[in-house]
Amino acid sequence: MTDERSLEQAADFAGAPDGFQRLWTPHRMAYINTGAEALRGAGCPFCAAPGKSDADGLIVYRGTTSFALLNLFPYNSGHLLVCPYRHIATYDQATDEEASEMAAITQTAMRVLRTVSRCEGFNIGMNQGRVAGAGVDEHLHQHIVPRWDADANFFPIVAQTKALPQLLGEVREAVASAWPAA
Repeated sequence: MTDERSLEQAADFAGAPDGFQRLWTPHRMAYINTGAEALRGAGCPFCAAPGKSDADGLIVYRGTTSFALLNLFPYNSGHLLVCPYRHIATYDQATDEEASEMAAITQTAMRVLRTVSRCEGFNIGMNQGRVAGAGVDEHLHQHIVPRWDADANFFPIVAQTKALPQLLGEVREAVASAWPAA
């Protein structure tokens, strides 16, 4: 039998007690410690990814002009990015072939994510430029974020924490395996 006094009680610590429960997710420190700033110091992550193995680059599909990979800092499990291989900053710099392939990859990604994760909707978009919220503003990329009813809660707002139920490697394998052959 567990002695309740051996459990940590919020009231026993310094600070003002509140009504919030705490979700401890220490595995997230790997993402927090890596950080977007550190990635930028290592060069463009979207230029580096195609030179790695699919598993190491988190790549789920390689096309002719563009590719799809998992976001290293996902909003939800299955958060994909579609990037041209060419290092360009904005959508208007993309060739017709790049824009067309990015659109086709996005459509396929939606179908695959519906099958693999049974998501109920998507957020799809591009943040172009640092002032628009782009974490990597020098290389064009489109976000595909799968969404489920009630997938948002107070964690991101109150604690700047997002609980993710799957590891990136597991998600990458599931999505890549379900991707249709070209």
